[in-house]
Amino acid sequence: MNRKILVTGATSGFGRAIAEKFAASGDDLIITGRREPRLLELAELLTVKYGVRVLPLTFDVMDRNAVFEHIEGIPEAWRPLDILVNNAGLALGRDHFDVASLDDWETMIDTNLKGLMYVTKATLPLLNASGAHIFNMGSIAGKEVYEKGNGYCASKHAVDAISKAMRIDLLSKGIRVTAIHPGAADTEFSNVRFKGDDAMAASVYAGYEPLVAENIADIVHYCAGLPAHVCINDLVVTCTAQANSFYLHRK
Repeated sequence: MNRKILVTGATSGFGRAIAEKFAASGDDLIITGRREPRLLELAELLTVKYGVRVLPLTFDVMDRNAVFEHIEGIPEAWRPLDILVNNAGLALGRDHFDVASLDDWETMIDTNLKGLMYVTKATLPLLNASGAHIFNMGSIAGKEVYEKGNGYCASKHAVDAISKAMRIDLLSKGIRVTAIHPGAADTEFSNVRFKGDDAMAASVYAGYEPLVAENIADIVHYCAGLPAHVCINDLVVTCTAQANSFYLHRK
């Protein structure tokens, strides 16, 4: 389709799967991430496998100056952009409020909320004036608060709110805004949350079939392919075994 798409947090999980899904349909990609070796490896894979153009940009969305420097420096040949996928995000720790780490809270808020806002603000002038689409990756934690989820739930509730605000404020510009809120998904998410404790991370997905990154990539790609006058505003997506943050059936 040869659209131009910017995907943040593309080095793993949802971001990587989303980038590959769009590349498979012939779209050109700007991919961002903190881990340059992974980013360059993905750029080469997408270029060789699908024959699309890929522009890798290495920066941390928490770094306001780096965000604006890199995005404002996107070459004219890559403008205008058709789609922005705000995927970069993480969870750190799962502790009761009284013992939770302040550093973890700040990292989650700076990445999940402020980083999303920085990237969107920087990208808006580059978006296609007709039919641009913004995707914000939320979480089921942005819809329901669960025990020991404090900082993460707060950051993702804020993503839900900012997505609604964007939808209103950008209405006159014809920009579609879609927020997607996945439930349990088997990616690096839990490994990061539990800070490298692989056994703890694996236990999160024991006894049922969770979502995988490709499931979310399929949904983003479908929403992006709808007619310009159609916008799916908000989606909560879980595996069949999960009803919400509290009810999960394990075999």
